[in-house]
Amino acid sequence: MSSGGKRQALGRGLAALIPGATEGTGDAASRPASAAGLRMLDIESISPSARQPRKHFDDARLDELAETIRNQGIIQPLVVRSRAGGGFELVAGERRWRAAQRAGLHQVPAVVRETTESQAFELALVENLQREDLNPIEEAEAYQYMVAEHGYTQESLSLRVGKDRSTVANALRLLKLPPAVRAMVREGRLNMGHARALLGLESDHDIERLARQAVSHGLSVRQVESLVKRERAGDSHPAAAPVSPEARDLVHRLEQALATRVKLVQSSPKSGRLEIHYHSLDELDAVLARILR
Repeated sequence: MSSGGKRQALGRGLAALIPGATEGTGDAASRPASAAGLRMLDIESISPSARQPRKHFDDARLDELAETIRNQGIIQPLVVRSRAGGGFELVAGERRWRAAQRAGLHQVPAVVRETTESQAFELALVENLQREDLNPIEEAEAYQYMVAEHGYTQESLSLRVGKDRSTVANALRLLKLPPAVRAMVREGRLNMGHARALLGLESDHDIERLARQAVSHGLSVRQVESLVKRERAGDSHPAAAPVSPEARDLVHRLEQALATRVKLVQSSPKSGRLEIHYHSLDELDAVLARILR
C-alpha cells in the first residue's frame, strides 16, 4: 500500500503517536513518574472529553477490566491534555479511567500531551479504531465529525486513520439509516453487514420493517440480502393503475397489522389484487394466524 508513512505509524499504536508512551508489558503504575514520560495524576483531576468517539461502555467488561487493574495495575497509561480551568481532559483511555475508578484507584499513570481539540479527537478516534472499541455507528459519527467540523475529505480521512477510502465511505453511509435502525446497530442487534444490505432499500419504512424482521427472526446477512433483492424486484413492476392515497393508507395499516410487506395492484379504479409477501413457512404461519384469529 502506498503512502505508507502515516498508515504504518498508525499501525504501531499509540507508541507511534505519542512520544514517550510505550505499549510494552509491565505495570506502569509501579514505575516512577519520571520514567517513560509518565506522571501519576489524581483520578479526580481527570475528566472525560465531551467529544469522545466512543459512547457505549459495556458494564460487564468494565467490571472485568477493573478486576484486572486491581490485580495487575494499569499497564498502558492514559493520555490527557491540560484544561484551561485546571485539571486534565482525557484524550485516550476512558475505558481504563472508568475501570480504575471501579477498582478504587486514587491515582493513575498518564502522559500529558498538549494538543488542539481536533488533534485530541483524532488521537481518541485512532486508539478506538485500533482496539476495535467503536460500534459501527460510533465510527460513522466520528468520521462525520471529522469531515464536517475539520474539513477532512474521505480520502484524507482514510489516510489519517489508516483505513481504505471505501471503508470510510461505507461507514458514512450508515448514517442514512433511520434512527430506529441505527439504534439496532449501535446496540449490536444488527451488524455492519445487515446495515449495508438494508441500505439497498429506498424507503425508511421498508428499511425499518425489514430490520425488525431480521432482529426478531435472527436472520443472517445473506438472508437479509436475499430479502432486499426480492423487495427490489417486487418494486420493479409498476402497478397498472395509480394507487390512491386511501389505498396506500390501507396498505400501510395492513402491513402494520400483519408485520409483513403488502402490495396493492390496481388494474382499474374499482378492481385489482392484494399481495401479501412472506419469506418462510414460519412467517406464513404468523401471517395466517393474524388473519384468521
